[in-house]
Amino acid sequence: MAVYRRSNRRRSILVLLLLTAVTLITLDTRGNGSGITDSVRDAAQDAIDPAQEAVGDVLDPIDDWFDGVVRSGDLKEENAKLRRDLARALGQASESRASLRENRELKALADLTFAPGLPGVDAQVVAASPGNFEETVGIDKGSNEGITADMPVVAGDGLVGRIADVSGRRATVLMLTDPKSGVGVRLEDSGTLGVADGRQGSDLLSVDVPLEVKVRKGELVFTSGTEPSLYPGGIPVGTVVSVLKPAGALAQSLLVRPLVDIGRSTYVRVLLWPGGGQGG
Repeated sequence: MAVYRRSNRRRSILVLLLLTAVTLITLDTRGNGSGITDSVRDAAQDAIDPAQEAVGDVLDPIDDWFDGVVRSGDLKEENAKLRRDLARALGQASESRASLRENRELKALADLTFAPGLPGVDAQVVAASPGNFEETVGIDKGSNEGITADMPVVAGDGLVGRIADVSGRRATVLMLTDPKSGVGVRLEDSGTLGVADGRQGSDLLSVDVPLEVKVRKGELVFTSGTEPSLYPGGIPVGTVVSVLKPAGALAQSLLVRPLVDIGRSTYVRVLLWPGGGQGG
């Protein structure tokens, strides 16, 4: 009961303070007030201030929490918008880079410095090798455009491979790096002839030449064009990256990196070479 009476007394005091505040406000609106009014108002203000501070102490954290919730929501929305804008910008930049690369490839095909005078069919790479047992890519042109098996395939930098299979509107290209692809080649400096063979599981070619031949790293290797040949002469094939001379061997082995990275190429040209089908 004592607790109940104290609670009632506190409520009564609070009501009295509020009524006093209302009375003072009313008097202020009617005039400038008197000395008595000012004194009463000051006393009432002194009594009310602690209550106002107590209420403020309770409400301020709540206000801060609501403000934080609102700001957090705004920040999340702003961050989401920034992420969308960034993704859009990155997508546009990627498309722009792809377009520039494709334009460079097409221009390189149009300005080929090798195999002059040979007609060709430009095609787009549309499929990669389906497995790990052969190095092939698919292109979107076929026999309808005059393409036949064993015709050479090139890109702007050099030789890609040869046509392995062909249908009306599609063809499969056997790349240089496939072990079944042997290409007659000639060294740039000495003119020495050899055969560039693909190596299983490697992106390098292997060429065996006599031990006495001087070979330098970085030396270019071209198609030989010797008769009979699947390829016209003078097409760039790759560069020598390593020279191996095993003890007791009768020849030195050159490791050659192809100039064309077909994995990064979009367009190729099939050369309508009459030598196709006549050997390596």
